[in-house]
Amino acid sequence: MSALLIDAKSPVATRLGMLALLPFMLGAVLVWFVRADAHPHVAAALSAYAAVVIAFLGGVHWGFGFTQAAPAPRLFVWGVVPALVAWVAVLMPPYAGLVIHGAMLAACYGVDRKVYPAHGAAAWLTLRFRLSVGASLSCFIGAAGS
Repeated sequence: MSALLIDAKSPVATRLGMLALLPFMLGAVLVWFVRADAHPHVAAALSAYAAVVIAFLGGVHWGFGFTQAAPAPRLFVWGVVPALVAWVAVLMPPYAGLVIHGAMLAACYGVDRKVYPAHGAAAWLTLRFRLSVGASLSCFIGAAGS
């Protein structure tokens, strides 16, 4: 399993993770400051980006399952839940859907705190926590501005 995971202190992973926060933060700020005619587009873009990231977080669990000879079915079941929830949230008005996204990002981290250690990925939890807090707060700020 160690061949599958790169060092959790990887500067590349840290930089890419932080870069991935930029669309969240930019969207949360722009929702408050763009013209009224652009507002729906900015809010929809933030919601869509959140959904993509949430689906990715679920996919990690499929990756864990693929590395095992007899994977626990819950890895695959949980792996689709975030994407389904995010899909529903994208269909909602942003003031509600972004709250769902923020809560789902927090829920994904909560699940990952239990799952990652069992798969040798506990070292990633510090980065995951930081990214989850930034992304969740951005969704909540975006929702408040919608």
